[in-house]
Amino acid sequence: MENWKNLMHVFVTVFLSNFASLLVNPIIADVTMEAVCPGKDECSLSIYLSGFQQAIAGLASVVMMPLIGNLSDTYGRKVLLTIPLTLAIIPFVILATKRTTEFFYVYYVVKTLTSTVTDGGTICLALSYMADNVSEGKRVSAFGIFSGVVSAAMVCGTLTARILPTDRIYQVAAVVAIVAAVYMRIFLEDDRRTAPLANDGVEQPMLKSTTEEDRRNRTFKTTDLMKLPKDMYRLFKTSNTVSLASSVAFFNSLAEAGIAAFLMYFLKARFHFQKDQFADIWLITYAAATFSTMVLMPLLGPILGEETLLCVGLFAGFLNMLLDSIAWAPWVPYASAFLGIFLFLASPSIRCIISRKVGAHDQGIAQGCLMGIASLANVVSPLIFSPLSALFLSDDAPFNFPGFSMFSVGLAYLIAFFISTVIKIQPHCSTNEACNHPCSLA
Repeated sequence: MENWKNLMHVFVTVFLSNFASLLVNPIIADVTMEAVCPGKDECSLSIYLSGFQQAIAGLASVVMMPLIGNLSDTYGRKVLLTIPLTLAIIPFVILATKRTTEFFYVYYVVKTLTSTVTDGGTICLALSYMADNVSEGKRVSAFGIFSGVVSAAMVCGTLTARILPTDRIYQVAAVVAIVAAVYMRIFLEDDRRTAPLANDGVEQPMLKSTTEEDRRNRTFKTTDLMKLPKDMYRLFKTSNTVSLASSVAFFNSLAEAGIAAFLMYFLKARFHFQKDQFADIWLITYAAATFSTMVLMPLLGPILGEETLLCVGLFAGFLNMLLDSIAWAPWVPYASAFLGIFLFLASPSIRCIISRKVGAHDQGIAQGCLMGIASLANVVSPLIFSPLSALFLSDDAPFNFPGFSMFSVGLAYLIAFFISTVIKIQPHCSTNEACNHPCSLA
């Protein structure tokens, strides 16, 4: 794989960044409950706080992600990567100092604000950097390995959280987040000095007409912000494939947001799970995802195509949520977690499909728009799932189905699955073949 040295630095940066984030994931439900509802296993306030934070951060990210991606197309990935990596440190430091109710609410406010950039910002820019350095025909494997690195970080972070005492987890997370930012600044090559690998894909930019020399010498202008909506509109109108993949990305992200925000609260109320049980489930899920994206996707992607892998991943997501929603014993969520071996094929497949449909100088705004769609889903998700979760976990539920909110998450996966079945991409053709647009819509 070309530019392997550059990719390795991206992988290390993303691994460290996600390790820090996922290290605190198994304990955030306990920390929140302890701060706002001490001594309780059920607390509607904690659910609504989580949903509100997700909605506010997601609403701002709808604008921030495309903006960051668009600016990185002009000013370089490394410069923009510094912003989310640095901001991610602050919330960890706050709870590393104290976890009292007062400090929790300070953390809550700061985390809500910084999440507008950090949630998805690092992934968006890293994927854009990869698209700059990997030729089109090899992106399905590269994006699969990238997702595997993210999953491996999740495994290591979750396993470490399982071992570390709660009062040390945020301290370690803060240190690792600092190392991630410093490592990126030292080792990652500034891609503004190198041209993207456009010789085997779409050679001309679809959205921007500036030359490489113009891109190197430009300074930030307020007109860059004003042109963003127009660029986003033109991107989504590029082809039917981009529109369909964007719709799939929305429903897939809607489901992922529901899982991230409410699954732990459901399991805590249903089976009284604690930090160790959460860590075990995430460990199984992300271990399966690591094998899936680092082994299965690079092997099967070139054979089956990313559109087929996308369908498999989305249907696995539906089955996962269906099993969780009707879980009749504490072991069922552990069993359903093994579906992560297929579920995590969906996101990298969507990213690869979008990446293949845009020009070499438009990868930043393309991945940014994709993250913006995910952020929009983060806004919609709590509006749907927060009331459902609170209602069906309470004594006032209209009928006895505590897992109804999880089943609703599964329906979002199912809708995305049906949309994904109509996405068709022509097989990859080289630049020496007589074709006007490699991998264009069939």
